Amino acid sequence: MYAIFKTGGKQYRVSEGDVIFVERLKSQADEIVNFSDVILVSDGKKTTVGSPIIEKAKITAKVLKNGKSKKIKVFTYKPKKGCKRSMGHRQPYTKLQIESIKL
Repeated sequence: MYAIFKTGGKQYRVSEGDVIFVERLKSQADEIVNFSDVILVSDGKKTTVGSPIIEKAKITAKVLKNGKSKKIKVFTYKPKKGCKRSMGHRQPYTKLQIESIKL
């Protein structure tokens, strides 16, 4: 059984027991989070597609940790002008373990 749900402006395909990284949520470690924006649920034989979401479907996940990803370096310059700028960015994330998918 798998489902596709939406959070943080992105869509994720998950099954029970999967560990995924999503955009930062306002939850602490070991909390239970519910997602109701479920777009698709499939059990192998029957597939249910929402328009745009499935009303009664719910995904339950456990927050494992919050953190930041590796730093990426951004460098901008304008040729022949002597203008250079170097920046770094670390994207915050939440690590989730999918507990259950209910239809």
